Amino acid sequence: MRFVLIIFLSVQVLLSRAQTLGGSATYNFLRLPPSAVLSSIGGVNTSFVSGDAGLAANNPALLNQRLHSQLGLSFNNYFAGVKAYHLAGAYHHEDLNTTLGGSVFFIDYGNIPQTDAAGNTEGALRPKEYVVQFSGGRQYGEKWHYGVAGKFIHSNYGQYRSSGLAFDMGVLFADSARQISFGLLARNMGAQLSTYSGQKEDMPFDLQIGVTKKLSKAPLGFSITAHQIHQFDLVYEDTLFNSANNFPSNKSNFNKLFSHFVFATHFYLGSHLQLALGYNRLRREELNLGSAGNGLNGFSGGINARFRKVHFQFSRAYFQRSYAYNHLGINLLLNQWVSEGKL
Repeated sequence: MRFVLIIFLSVQVLLSRAQTLGGSATYNFLRLPPSAVLSSIGGVNTSFVSGDAGLAANNPALLNQRLHSQLGLSFNNYFAGVKAYHLAGAYHHEDLNTTLGGSVFFIDYGNIPQTDAAGNTEGALRPKEYVVQFSGGRQYGEKWHYGVAGKFIHSNYGQYRSSGLAFDMGVLFADSARQISFGLLARNMGAQLSTYSGQKEDMPFDLQIGVTKKLSKAPLGFSITAHQIHQFDLVYEDTLFNSANNFPSNKSNFNKLFSHFVFATHFYLGSHLQLALGYNRLRREELNLGSAGNGLNGFSGGINARFRKVHFQFSRAYFQRSYAYNHLGINLLLNQWVSEGKL
């Protein structure tokens, strides 16, 4: 309970600095899902317990003893040649009674022509960003779990560079008998160490809460997650653009509320195969083009095949009609590749 109180007080201190809308915060790549499992369920989740080191990198409260010696790698080929790489691992320390985690998330934006104000090419630059994270998670009693993660962030856009420090704090209540779990997560609390051009910017702070419930008589589960709950209005609207193109306004109170939610359905096809579907309302709202057909924008899906020594993951998420990215992941259970118990 003291840990929950610390999270609450920390959030209250940061609320006055966290009222950013759309892309007005810095280091927005921290909002991208590092894990293929997370991509498949809408990109935002705090309560789904899947035994995945990559998912635990998103919420340190998911770190537990079952993740010991797991190493996860994932690759994501975004649009316009942007590539994302993620490496995550977990190790349970018996003496400390703590599961330790570490991860690296790297974004490569490829080669971009560098021009002056008149459009004359002066060479090329290769922007990149990365975050290095160390985390720890512990269990309290039979059902409570909590964790903290510290991050070093670096962003490089040619001559414009910036670094920062941030941390995440999470709490998880998991009742295995009732097959239900609740998660509370405060992400990206921190500040810049150095700025791009002398002006400090806000961090992409995000306060999330969610629940996952698995049905007792059917191989189905459901997740509902509310994100950015510290700020009611998340919907960005360009009124001049909408007026020029005869697009309707999307600023209703219902839409403001609904844009906080991400929904997911989990299908358990035996002990070795899981399927998932997700729907991110805010993503669809931000990327829809007026009343035009927007296809599966905001929807996602994936598969997780789990074997004794390795887990294979694949997800596909839609960002516009006919435009989607594929996210590939593989988890190695290192203790199964050597004599068990050696690691």
